[in-house]
Amino acid sequence: MGWTDPRQIAATSAALARWGPTLAAVYAAAATRHGRRVALVDDRGSLTYAELDRRSSELAGGLRSSGFRAGDQLGLLCHNHIEFVEASIAAAKAGLVAVYLNTGFAAPQLGDVAAREGLAAIVVDEELLDVVDASGFDGDTIVTTADSVGRHPGFSELRSGPGPRVLLPSRPTAPVLLTSGTTGTPKGARRAGRPAGLTSAVGVLERIPYRSGDVSVIPTPLFHAWGLAQLTIVAATASTAVLVRRFDVDATLDAIETHHASVLAVVPAMIQRLLAADRLDGCDLSSLRIVAASGSALPAAVADEWMERVGENLYNLYGSTEVGQATLATPTDLRAAPGTAGPPIAGVTLEIVDDHGDPVPSGATGRIMVGNDAQFTEYTGGGTKERVRGLMASGDVGYLDHDGRLFVTGRADDMIVSGGENVYPLEVEDVILSHPDAADAMVVGVPDGDFGQRLAAFVVRRPGSELDDVEVRSLVGSRLARYKVPRDVTFVDAVPRNATGKLLRRAAPPSSGRT
Repeated sequence: MGWTDPRQIAATSAALARWGPTLAAVYAAAATRHGRRVALVDDRGSLTYAELDRRSSELAGGLRSSGFRAGDQLGLLCHNHIEFVEASIAAAKAGLVAVYLNTGFAAPQLGDVAAREGLAAIVVDEELLDVVDASGFDGDTIVTTADSVGRHPGFSELRSGPGPRVLLPSRPTAPVLLTSGTTGTPKGARRAGRPAGLTSAVGVLERIPYRSGDVSVIPTPLFHAWGLAQLTIVAATASTAVLVRRFDVDATLDAIETHHASVLAVVPAMIQRLLAADRLDGCDLSSLRIVAASGSALPAAVADEWMERVGENLYNLYGSTEVGQATLATPTDLRAAPGTAGPPIAGVTLEIVDDHGDPVPSGATGRIMVGNDAQFTEYTGGGTKERVRGLMASGDVGYLDHDGRLFVTGRADDMIVSGGENVYPLEVEDVILSHPDAADAMVVGVPDGDFGQRLAAFVVRRPGSELDDVEVRSLVGSRLARYKVPRDVTFVDAVPRNATGKLLRRAAPPSSGRT
């Protein structure tokens, strides 16, 4: 039965009436209709929907009896595992605001975010306790282990406390998601007490063929909007989420084969890593019906290679923490227009505008503006994104083809001005990645006395490759204008990416020139 099961919709309506539009509602609804189904699997065990509903209610009661009050901010600094989901649901049931923290934070960065968001407590994995301790955070710390660790209580202690077993309906509280921080300090994005919009969420479900009872392998971080969206879809379809604690090629492929997964949720950098793995062609991935990618640009060559080697199962969603879901490319779109982010989904208005906010014609590059019911309201530290005629700036530039499909050419902030010419590094990276021996690539601007800036490329070779700088420059020169050819090409073991797979151009290593 598909995701439109009328009985599931009725159960969801009842749960929404109690818990408001939160993650707690979709999981509670699934527990009502499919309590015996396995909801979550991680590297230590599994929980059914009924077990998860009970345990999260007990945890919510323990949080309230420990002194936390509705509206308090609860930070979650956790890898992908059952307790992450349990804490997220418990926070919603207790009326707390979940603030999802990046597990890659250094201590000073965590301290800054915790202070800005006014966190009352942090739920943390034991292996990340040192980061919390070194951050200067002086609130409560709760570890995700069953038992306490030092002075920090564990989940078992909270569940066994005197908290109420029957919770009153909580005030609906949308979580705070942090931006990627690729261009500065991560910001908290708030949606004024509401979750991502229903219309655009349904638009995604209309384009990607999720089914009730799917098995979804999720290695993308759950603290990221894409990972959290996958959890919501899994619960809404009463399916099973197999959580990969931290992305690893072998662990991900093992999870797909062991659980005969029908869905894989990834960011594009993970697809690149999987394609570069020696064992990929020997794996049985025939169970995969959907490979759902989002979070950063999907290079055309990467999409093509995946569909050639694995199958026509790749879907690419474009959006952001701030603008929500915007466009979606199906396998048909990716075959017809390689590199596309697809047409707008239902409920989305999308325009390409110039610097004055005026629409540009099809094929012309400009700023991407999005309108939907999933836009954020403001940053928690104040401020918001630019709006034009009710449409919000995504921060990216791109163009629409004559069939209405979006092509993202880069971040506005990433533009390189070399000799008076504007270059967006994404299009150069896409060309480099079309070479069969290039596993990954990053292009940045470096100071140049003659041109102001020149292009420097950092390239990761596939194992055993002898790709050299001449081939790289020749390939780019055959596809793009001369001023877009990198003058410097440096071969590296890896390019810097954050936990969600986005390139960290500010962390580029020194260019070694023509290597």
